[in-house]
Amino acid sequence: MGTPTTFKRKEVKYFITYDQRIKLQTLMEEHMSPDSFGRSTIMNIYYDTDNKELIRHSMEKPVYKEKLRVRSYGTATPESTVFVELKKKYKGIVYKRRVSMSQGDAKLWLERDDMPPKDSQIIREIDYFTHVYTIKPAVLLSYEREAFFGKEDPEFRMTFDDAILWRDYDICLCKGAYGKAILPPKTQLLEVKAGMGMPMWLTKFFSENNIFATSFSKYGKAYTQMIQKNKENIERRNRYSA
Repeated sequence: MGTPTTFKRKEVKYFITYDQRIKLQTLMEEHMSPDSFGRSTIMNIYYDTDNKELIRHSMEKPVYKEKLRVRSYGTATPESTVFVELKKKYKGIVYKRRVSMSQGDAKLWLERDDMPPKDSQIIREIDYFTHVYTIKPAVLLSYEREAFFGKEDPEFRMTFDDAILWRDYDICLCKGAYGKAILPPKTQLLEVKAGMGMPMWLTKFFSENNIFATSFSKYGKAYTQMIQKNKENIERRNRYSA
Protein backbone atom coordinates (compact mmCIF):
# COMPACT_ATOMS: atom_id res chain seq x y z
CA MET A 1 0.00 0.00 0.00
CA GLY A 2 1.41 3.40 -1.00
CA THR A 3 1.83 6.42 1.24
CA PRO A 4 -1.57 8.09 1.82
CA THR A 5 -2.03 11.52 0.28
CA THR A 6 -5.26 12.50 2.03
CA PHE A 7 -6.39 12.15 5.63
CA LYS A 8 -9.60 12.85 7.52
CA ARG A 9 -9.47 12.09 11.20
CA LYS A 10 -9.76 13.27 14.78
CA GLU A 11 -6.46 14.13 16.48
CA VAL A 12 -6.37 14.36 20.27
CA LYS A 13 -3.27 15.35 22.25
CA TYR A 14 -2.10 14.49 25.77
CA PHE A 15 0.91 15.28 27.91
CA ILE A 16 2.19 12.13 29.61
CA THR A 17 5.13 11.48 31.93
CA TYR A 18 7.79 8.89 31.19
CA ASP A 19 6.35 6.61 33.91
CA GLN A 20 2.89 6.84 32.35
CA ARG A 21 4.42 6.07 28.97
CA ILE A 22 5.93 2.84 30.32
CA LYS A 23 2.56 1.72 31.72
CA LEU A 24 0.78 2.61 28.50
CA GLN A 25 3.39 0.86 26.36
CA THR A 26 2.76 -2.40 28.22
CA LEU A 27 -0.95 -2.09 27.53
CA MET A 28 -0.36 -1.21 23.87
CA GLU A 29 1.51 -4.46 23.19
CA GLU A 30 -1.84 -6.26 22.98
CA HIS A 31 -3.53 -3.73 20.72
CA MET A 32 -0.88 -1.82 18.73
CA SER A 33 2.07 -2.55 16.43
CA PRO A 34 5.10 -0.29 16.03
CA ASP A 35 5.51 1.61 12.79
CA SER A 36 8.13 0.07 10.50
CA PHE A 37 10.25 3.25 10.63
CA GLY A 38 10.74 2.92 14.38
CA ARG A 39 11.98 6.01 16.20
CA SER A 40 12.58 8.78 13.69
CA THR A 41 13.57 12.43 13.62
CA ILE A 42 10.86 14.54 12.02
CA MET A 43 11.62 18.02 10.74
CA ASN A 44 9.00 20.53 9.58
CA ILE A 45 9.21 23.96 8.03
CA TYR A 46 6.03 25.94 8.65
CA TYR A 47 5.21 28.65 6.14
CA ASP A 48 3.41 31.83 7.10
CA THR A 49 2.94 35.46 6.13
CA ASP A 50 5.26 38.26 7.25
CA ASN A 51 2.96 39.12 10.16
CA LYS A 52 2.30 35.44 11.03
CA GLU A 53 -1.34 35.68 10.01
CA LEU A 54 -1.88 31.93 9.83
CA ILE A 55 -0.66 31.04 13.32
CA ARG A 56 -2.28 34.09 14.91
CA HIS A 57 -5.60 33.08 13.40
CA SER A 58 -5.10 29.47 14.50
CA MET A 59 -4.44 30.50 18.10
CA GLU A 60 -7.80 32.28 18.22
CA LYS A 61 -9.34 28.78 18.01
CA PRO A 62 -11.66 29.45 15.07
CA VAL A 63 -14.07 26.88 13.66
CA TYR A 64 -11.86 26.59 10.56
CA LYS A 65 -8.10 26.99 10.26
CA GLU A 66 -5.30 25.90 7.95
CA LYS A 67 -1.52 25.70 7.80
CA LEU A 68 1.17 24.70 5.32
CA ARG A 69 4.37 22.83 6.10
CA VAL A 70 7.11 20.80 4.47
CA ARG A 71 8.21 17.65 6.31
CA SER A 72 11.31 15.51 6.08
CA TYR A 73 12.29 12.40 7.97
CA GLY A 74 15.78 13.21 9.15
CA THR A 75 18.12 15.82 7.73
CA ALA A 76 17.38 16.34 4.04
CA THR A 77 19.49 16.97 0.97
CA PRO A 78 18.16 18.71 -2.17
CA GLU A 79 17.45 15.24 -3.60
CA SER A 80 15.71 13.86 -0.48
CA THR A 81 11.98 13.12 -0.64
CA VAL A 82 9.93 15.54 1.46
CA PHE A 83 6.19 15.97 1.97
CA VAL A 84 4.38 19.23 1.29
CA GLU A 85 1.30 19.19 3.51
CA LEU A 86 -1.76 21.44 3.62
CA LYS A 87 -3.46 20.80 6.93
CA LYS A 88 -6.97 22.05 7.63
CA LYS A 89 -9.11 21.71 10.74
CA TYR A 90 -12.87 22.19 10.77
CA LYS A 91 -15.02 21.60 13.86
CA GLY A 92 -12.32 19.42 15.43
CA ILE A 93 -11.77 17.21 12.37
CA VAL A 94 -8.36 17.33 10.67
CA TYR A 95 -8.15 17.17 6.89
CA LYS A 96 -4.69 16.79 5.40
CA ARG A 97 -3.60 16.90 1.77
CA ARG A 98 0.00 16.10 0.94
CA VAL A 99 2.30 15.44 -1.97
CA SER A 100 5.85 14.12 -2.07
CA MET A 101 8.72 15.55 -4.10
CA SER A 102 12.40 16.38 -3.73
CA GLN A 103 13.36 19.04 -1.21
CA GLY A 104 14.85 21.06 -4.07
CA ASP A 105 11.58 21.06 -6.02
CA ALA A 106 9.57 21.93 -2.89
CA LYS A 107 11.83 24.89 -2.13
CA LEU A 108 11.62 26.19 -5.71
CA TRP A 109 7.85 25.85 -5.66
CA LEU A 110 7.08 27.46 -2.31
CA GLU A 111 9.81 30.08 -2.25
CA ARG A 112 10.30 30.95 -5.95
CA ASP A 113 6.90 30.03 -7.40
CA ASP A 114 8.30 27.40 -9.80
CA MET A 115 5.68 24.68 -10.21
CA PRO A 116 6.77 21.07 -9.49
CA PRO A 117 7.55 18.78 -12.44
CA LYS A 118 4.39 16.69 -11.84
CA ASP A 119 0.87 18.09 -11.71
CA SER A 120 -2.04 16.83 -9.58
CA GLN A 121 -5.24 18.04 -7.95
CA ILE A 122 -3.51 18.28 -4.57
CA ILE A 123 -0.63 20.31 -6.04
CA ARG A 124 -3.16 22.73 -7.53
CA GLU A 125 -4.92 23.04 -4.16
CA ILE A 126 -1.68 23.81 -2.37
CA ASP A 127 -0.58 26.21 -5.09
CA TYR A 128 -3.86 28.09 -4.75
CA PHE A 129 -3.23 28.40 -1.01
CA THR A 130 0.24 29.86 -1.64
CA HIS A 131 -1.29 32.57 -3.83
CA VAL A 132 -4.06 33.44 -1.39
CA TYR A 133 -1.39 34.06 1.25
CA THR A 134 2.03 35.54 0.54
CA ILE A 135 4.06 33.02 2.50
CA LYS A 136 7.66 32.34 3.39
CA PRO A 137 9.48 30.01 5.83
CA ALA A 138 8.51 31.05 9.36
CA VAL A 139 9.87 28.43 11.76
CA LEU A 140 11.55 25.03 11.79
CA LEU A 141 10.19 22.45 14.24
CA SER A 142 11.86 19.11 14.91
CA TYR A 143 11.13 16.23 17.24
CA GLU A 144 11.80 12.57 17.91
CA ARG A 145 8.75 10.40 17.16
CA GLU A 146 7.71 6.83 17.77
CA ALA A 147 4.55 5.78 15.96
CA PHE A 148 2.17 2.84 16.40
CA PHE A 149 -0.90 1.61 14.52
CA GLY A 150 -3.82 -0.55 15.60
CA LYS A 151 -3.62 -4.29 15.02
CA GLU A 152 -7.33 -4.46 14.21
CA ASP A 153 -7.62 -0.98 12.69
CA PRO A 154 -4.42 0.18 10.91
CA GLU A 155 -5.96 3.65 10.47
CA PHE A 156 -5.91 4.09 14.26
CA ARG A 157 -2.55 5.59 15.22
CA MET A 158 -0.72 6.75 18.31
CA THR A 159 2.48 8.80 18.22
CA PHE A 160 4.86 9.83 21.00
CA ASP A 161 6.91 12.99 20.45
CA ASP A 162 9.75 14.26 22.59
CA ALA A 163 12.76 16.56 22.14
CA ILE A 164 10.48 19.07 20.40
CA LEU A 165 12.68 21.97 19.29
CA TRP A 166 12.06 25.14 17.30
CA ARG A 167 14.14 27.86 15.68
CA ASP A 168 13.38 30.88 13.51
CA TYR A 169 16.86 31.02 11.97
CA ASP A 170 18.69 28.49 9.75
CA ILE A 171 15.25 27.49 8.47
CA CYS A 172 16.37 24.64 6.25
CA LEU A 173 15.68 20.91 6.43
CA CYS A 174 19.33 20.38 5.49
CA LYS A 175 20.81 21.77 8.73
CA GLY A 176 19.78 19.21 11.33
CA ALA A 177 17.61 19.25 14.45
CA TYR A 178 18.44 21.88 17.05
CA GLY A 179 16.81 24.86 18.69
CA LYS A 180 14.81 25.77 21.78
CA ALA A 181 12.72 23.18 23.64
CA ILE A 182 8.99 23.65 24.10
CA LEU A 183 7.79 20.62 26.09
CA PRO A 184 7.34 20.73 29.87
CA PRO A 185 10.16 18.88 31.69
CA LYS A 186 9.98 15.07 31.84
CA THR A 187 6.98 14.82 29.54
CA GLN A 188 6.17 13.56 26.08
CA LEU A 189 3.39 14.57 23.73
CA LEU A 190 1.02 11.75 22.85
CA GLU A 191 -1.23 12.18 19.83
CA VAL A 192 -4.14 9.81 19.24
CA LYS A 193 -5.33 9.83 15.62
CA ALA A 194 -8.54 8.07 14.72
CA GLY A 195 -11.01 8.09 11.89
CA MET A 196 -13.60 6.48 14.15
CA GLY A 197 -13.93 6.57 17.94
CA MET A 198 -11.25 5.94 20.55
CA PRO A 199 -11.01 2.31 21.77
CA MET A 200 -12.34 1.51 25.21
CA TRP A 201 -9.04 0.12 26.51
CA LEU A 202 -7.36 3.48 25.87
CA THR A 203 -10.22 5.55 27.28
CA LYS A 204 -10.09 3.42 30.44
CA PHE A 205 -6.32 3.91 30.76
CA PHE A 206 -6.65 7.69 30.51
CA SER A 207 -9.41 7.71 33.12
CA GLU A 208 -7.55 5.49 35.58
CA ASN A 209 -4.36 7.57 35.30
CA ASN A 210 -5.98 11.03 35.32
CA ILE A 211 -4.66 11.87 31.86
CA PHE A 212 -6.70 14.53 30.10
CA ALA A 213 -6.79 15.84 26.55
CA THR A 214 -4.99 19.13 26.01
CA SER A 215 -5.04 21.84 23.38
CA PHE A 216 -1.45 22.11 22.17
CA SER A 217 0.07 23.36 18.94
CA LYS A 218 3.79 22.93 18.35
CA TYR A 219 3.90 25.91 16.03
CA GLY A 220 1.64 27.89 18.38
CA LYS A 221 3.95 27.25 21.33
CA ALA A 222 6.98 28.15 19.22
CA TYR A 223 5.26 31.38 18.14
CA THR A 224 4.52 32.28 21.78
CA GLN A 225 8.17 31.79 22.68
CA MET A 226 9.20 33.72 19.58
CA ILE A 227 7.13 36.73 20.68
CA GLN A 228 8.62 36.53 24.17
CA LYS A 229 12.14 36.35 22.76
CA ASN A 230 11.55 39.40 20.57
CA LYS A 231 10.12 41.31 23.53
CA GLU A 232 13.18 40.49 25.66
CA ASN A 233 15.52 41.56 22.84
CA ILE A 234 13.73 44.91 22.54
CA GLU A 235 13.89 45.48 26.30
CA ARG A 236 17.60 44.59 26.28
CA ARG A 237 18.35 47.05 23.47
CA ASN A 238 16.36 49.77 25.27
CA ARG A 239 18.39 49.26 28.46
CA TYR A 240 21.68 49.50 26.59
CA SER A 241 20.63 52.64 24.72
CA ALA A 242 19.25 54.41 27.81
